[in-house]
Amino acid sequence: MKRFTGPALQCRPGARVSRGASSLTWAPLRCCAPVSGRFECASDPARTARRWNSSLPKRPRTAIFFPGQGVQKVGMLSPWLEAFPSTASQIIDEIDHCAGFKISDIIQNGPSKDLTKTTIAQPAIMATSIFILRILEREFNFRVADHFDFTLGHSLGEFTALVAGGYITFEDSYYLVQRRAVAMSEATQKAIQEYGGEYGMVAVITEPEYLQGLIKAIRDFVGHSSDGSKSESSQDVPPIQQVLIANINSKNQIVLSGSMERIKTLIAHVRQFLGHDPRAVRLHSDSPFHSPIMKPAVTVMKNLLAKKSRVPGREKEDIITFPGLMPCISNVSARPFQSKEQLKDLLARGCLETVRWWAAIKYLDQEEKVRRWVGIGPGKVGRNLVGKEVGMRGKDLVKGGGVWAITDPYEVEEVLRGLEETSNILEDEEEEEE
Repeated sequence: MKRFTGPALQCRPGARVSRGASSLTWAPLRCCAPVSGRFECASDPARTARRWNSSLPKRPRTAIFFPGQGVQKVGMLSPWLEAFPSTASQIIDEIDHCAGFKISDIIQNGPSKDLTKTTIAQPAIMATSIFILRILEREFNFRVADHFDFTLGHSLGEFTALVAGGYITFEDSYYLVQRRAVAMSEATQKAIQEYGGEYGMVAVITEPEYLQGLIKAIRDFVGHSSDGSKSESSQDVPPIQQVLIANINSKNQIVLSGSMERIKTLIAHVRQFLGHDPRAVRLHSDSPFHSPIMKPAVTVMKNLLAKKSRVPGREKEDIITFPGLMPCISNVSARPFQSKEQLKDLLARGCLETVRWWAAIKYLDQEEKVRRWVGIGPGKVGRNLVGKEVGMRGKDLVKGGGVWAITDPYEVEEVLRGLEETSNILEDEEEEEE
């Protein structure tokens, strides 16, 4: 089955992609095109009818995923501006218009200390991921609904995934992310002012056989033992005493969040009583995300999600469209959102609750039989975390087998050709279902 037309992959005329890249055919964009200079999903009956019911030929199930905070890097738009100057400049103008200031200048020129601030980093990462996706759409006629069955994103990346999946417009999502970042930053400052102390996040890396024991030991230590209940479990504990599991990223990595003093005590406790010595790495984060300190941000998000769209022409419509083009996996439940109301609730709680990334990947891999994975956005952290769980799948065409990432233009040909060449590779159980 050929998903990209023409005898060879051909790039739109005028694009400057080097390193021997052949090109990809371009055709007018029909879905998720910019309307009146703003990002908007096109409204047509065929698109609506296609939601969650693709009539395309059988192919391996495929997921698209997006990164969270921490992958930001000064100059991360540069390769795309060099390869696709006209299209990239147009999209940057649209992003800056949406932001209300030239956030592209900070992304491109820094300084790094500004780009790493939560209030800049979160909108910048989400915007950069969508920026790359829009270039794929406009330059290569690459439409998400034609190639993917599921969408998901790590923490902040969940907002990007919802844009890609057709649940929310870029303009509305950017506004939510911007307000979310401010609310999270203010929650941290409030904790510092009221209780003092230092707050942050620490990645803990261990051997896979120790992970479940490590999680249990931490939950026993902090008195939190169930998923999705942080808002109740620590409501009477002052922030200076709080430390909880922010992320369960893979079979050998979790992230702790909260009081740095408390985290150090916990790590020492684990090393003394668990019988092994996990590696602890402090993350470059100015706030303890996914900890009870973030509870005020949940209220802010719930209020914002109860409002209508901010996009001109959609002011009377709900900010969330449900269903989307394909199922989107929640960070909180590690399962697809089941309704508009549940989506709003879990998306708001995502500021506070544990990111169950490993559980989400296992669900897609083991239950939904996803066999191809494509990460879109800056950095390779997401691809590496997915690759840890799913391993080598099918035909080993690129790094990671069935796990690819598009972070700069030089990877586009490799990934799109990989998707094309694996389009007919089905496992025996999938062939029997036909």
